[in-house]
Amino acid sequence: MSIAVSSVTKTYGSQKALNQLSFTIEKGSVVGFLGPNGAGKSTMMKILTGYIFPTEGEVSVCGIDVLNNAIEAQKRIGYLPEHNPLYADMYVKEYLQFQAAIYKIDKKEVFAVIERVGLVPEAHKKVKQLSKGYQQRVGLAAALLHNPDVLILDEPTTGLDPNQLIEIRALIKELGKDKTVLFSTHIMQEVEAVCDRVIIIKKGEIVVDKLLSEIRSEDSQQIEVTFDYKIEEQFIKRLPHLKSYKNNYDTTWFLNFDTNEDMRAVVFDFAQENGLKILGLNTHNQNLENLFRERTN
Repeated sequence: MSIAVSSVTKTYGSQKALNQLSFTIEKGSVVGFLGPNGAGKSTMMKILTGYIFPTEGEVSVCGIDVLNNAIEAQKRIGYLPEHNPLYADMYVKEYLQFQAAIYKIDKKEVFAVIERVGLVPEAHKKVKQLSKGYQQRVGLAAALLHNPDVLILDEPTTGLDPNQLIEIRALIKELGKDKTVLFSTHIMQEVEAVCDRVIIIKKGEIVVDKLLSEIRSEDSQQIEVTFDYKIEEQFIKRLPHLKSYKNNYDTTWFLNFDTNEDMRAVVFDFAQENGLKILGLNTHNQNLENLFRERTN
């Protein structure tokens, strides 16, 4: 198993950032690691890389205990943190050669990585002269230099333009063929385009752990309906096939049904039977964005 996390808890004083988190990831997987701000994603990634330690629990990377042998585990990990730390006054090639020296890697590997991440036109510029997107590429190149078995990428596509996004997506998918990639982002389209599986956390706990193929194939739909006045929860519960619901505003409800039957007619009939008028109605098939909103609101 490339990554194994067992019952990890992390507390800061009285605040619990992670609560009994457990998951495993096999080699050759690209996994989206999602959650709202403050959910604990970056904390978990820092624990995986040995940057910080959990209050409780066990973590291993490629069979190496991160808590007791962090240096050996770090040799197997390529890490691109959310706030990409770069030496702005160094030239791109110079910076990557400096990183290669730390890992005791032949300098010729630097040129191979520069080409792989699309940095050839920028290699002779200073880091501070690069756009945000190209600085992200420098960080990704540094994470790949030592050919790690596991890649941990925290918001790797931040600042990329649409063309760069396509290129980096393709690179991440290619890397996922023989490496384990844990990929955090707030952009759902990126996860759907790149990942095989998604883990969603909320307040330090896992609320979803599914293959993307399972999410796409689920017979479910979401209806957003606005009535002309506020109704009680007990009336909404009468709707058939209702899996979950949320009253976002006084008169607007998000209704999730566990059927592929078009439930709009049923909602119209429900409104008529209860003397309601429908002011707005939209239907959505189940997708990652809807699932994320449903489980993290």
